[in-house]
Amino acid sequence: MVKRILFLLSLLIISHKTLAVDNLTASVDKNPVLAGEYFTLSIVAQGKVKGTIPDVSALSNDFVTSPVNTSSRTSIINGSVASSTTWQMQLVARSPGTYTIPAFEVDGAKTQPIEISVVAREDQQQSKDIFVKTELKTPNLYVQQAALYTVKLYIGKDLLDGQLSDPISDGATFTQLGKASEEYEIIDGRRYMVLTREYMIQPQKSGDFTIKPPVFNGQIRDNYRRMATSAVGDSIDFSVSPIPADAADTWLPSEYLNFSEEWQPNESTFTVGTPITRTLSLTAVGVTKEQLPDIQIEDTDGFRIYPDTSERKQITRDGKVISQLIVSFAYLPQRAGDFVLPEVTLPWFNTITKREEIATLASKSLSVVQDPNQPVLPLTPKVTQQTRSNEPSQAVSTSTQQHTSYTVPLWVWALAVSGYIIWLVTLMFWWRASKSTVKQQPKMSQQTNSQPLISFEEAVKQNSTNAFYQALLNHTRQQNMSMAKWLQQQPESLKTQVNELQRSLYSNTQSSVDLSALFTEVKRSIKQAADKRSKQVLDTLYN
Repeated sequence: MVKRILFLLSLLIISHKTLAVDNLTASVDKNPVLAGEYFTLSIVAQGKVKGTIPDVSALSNDFVTSPVNTSSRTSIINGSVASSTTWQMQLVARSPGTYTIPAFEVDGAKTQPIEISVVAREDQQQSKDIFVKTELKTPNLYVQQAALYTVKLYIGKDLLDGQLSDPISDGATFTQLGKASEEYEIIDGRRYMVLTREYMIQPQKSGDFTIKPPVFNGQIRDNYRRMATSAVGDSIDFSVSPIPADAADTWLPSEYLNFSEEWQPNESTFTVGTPITRTLSLTAVGVTKEQLPDIQIEDTDGFRIYPDTSERKQITRDGKVISQLIVSFAYLPQRAGDFVLPEVTLPWFNTITKREEIATLASKSLSVVQDPNQPVLPLTPKVTQQTRSNEPSQAVSTSTQQHTSYTVPLWVWALAVSGYIIWLVTLMFWWRASKSTVKQQPKMSQQTNSQPLISFEEAVKQNSTNAFYQALLNHTRQQNMSMAKWLQQQPESLKTQVNELQRSLYSNTQSSVDLSALFTEVKRSIKQAADKRSKQVLDTLYN
C-alpha cells in the first residue's frame, strides 16, 4: 500500500513538472454589443502558467476597462493533472463601430484577434430608464484655459448598484470638482433622480479633440427582478488655440477679469505710525485659482510695506470656472508729507476679443500728517543767569570809581548786614523745600511708570504680540509722541526689536518675537526717560 502511494506521488510530481501552457484562447460573452453596454472578455490558459499576466493595456485605446480578475483551477483524473488559468475583465465601447480585440501572449502561446461590432442603442425603453447627458459650454478654448464639463446621470428606476467612469480626451486633463450632487427632476411627467458631476477641463496642447463621454454600468430593480443596465453620454468635439507668440510671460487667458482695491481706513489723509490696510482683489473667469499670478507692490519712500493675508478661491457658476485672489498689504507711514503711490498693472489675454489687455490700478495720492496727540513744542531760548554778587560789586566798583572820596555811614553798614542775614535765612528754607520736592519726584515718576509696565507684563505672560504692541502704542501716546518719533529716541537694539514686532504683526510670514527680551529693553528705556526727567527737575530747582 505504501509503495502504491509513493508511486502515485512520483507520477504527480513528474507530470506537474512537465506541465506547460498547452493552449491559450480568448472569447467574449456577447457579440455584437450595444454602445455603452459592458461585455466580458475571458482569456483562458490550459496548462501550467508561470505567474504571467497578459498585457491588456492596448484595450484602453478603444474601450473602458475594468480591473483584471484572475482565477486558477487544478484537477487530477486517473493520475493525470490538468491545470487552467482564467483572466476576466469587463469592457465597454462608448460609440458604435467595429473594433478589434488584439491577440494576447502568455508563456509563448498566443490567442487569435477578435473582431467585435458595437451598434447604436435602439432599446428606447431602457434609454428612458437610465441615460447620461454631457455638456461643455465653451467648445473653443486656448491652451491652459479652464472650462467646465458637466455630466448628468438620470435614473428613473430603483438603482441597486452602479459605476460611472470618467471622461477622457487626448491633450486635456480632467479634474473632478467636489462630490457628485443629487437632486430630482420631472421629465415628461416622470420623476428622475439626477446625479451631477462637474469636471474642470484644461487643454495642454492646441488642435481639434473629442471628449469621450463617461459610461454608466449598474443594476436596477424592475418588477422585483434584478436587471443589468448601462448608459453612455454623447461625445463632444472642441478646438484648442495655441498661445499667441507675442503673449506676456504671465499667460492668463480669461473672458472676463476684474482688478480692484480697497483701503481701510478709506481716507485720503493718514497719521504717522498708524497702520493702513490695502486689500487687492483679482477675479478672473476661465482660469484656476493656481493660475492667478502673485501681485507685487513697489516700495514707496516714506512707508514700510508688509504683505498681510492672502486667499485664493474658486467656484463654478453658469458653466464657468471663476477664480479669485484676495491679498492684503499693511502700510506703515514713517513721516509726514504728500505721497503718490505708483500704479499696479497686470497683463492678461482676453479670449473674447482675442488680444492682450492690461488691468490697472491707478496711482493714488495721499497725505500723511503728524500724530495730533504729539504737540510741536517751540524752542525755548537760553536765559543768561546773573548772580546778585556781581551787581553790588559792579555798583560798588562804579560807585567807587565815581566817588573815590565818599565815606559810608555806620547805619548803612548795619542795614546791609541785617539784609544779608535775612537773605541767608531765606536761602536755607528754600533749600530744605527743594530737597523735599526732589525726594518725592522719583516716587511720583515710579507711580506714573508702573501702569504701562503692568500692561507689558500681562502681554508677556500671555505671549501676545498684539497686546504688547498695543501697550507700546499706549505708552507712546502717554508721552505725547507717535511711534515713529518715540523710536527715533531709542537705541538701535530696541529699534530692531520693535521693527521685528511690527513685521510679525503685518506680515503673512511667521516670525518669532522674544517678548521677554523686548520687555527688558522697554523697561530700560522707561527708566532712562524717568531718570532724565528727574535730572531736568533738579537742574530747574538748582538753577
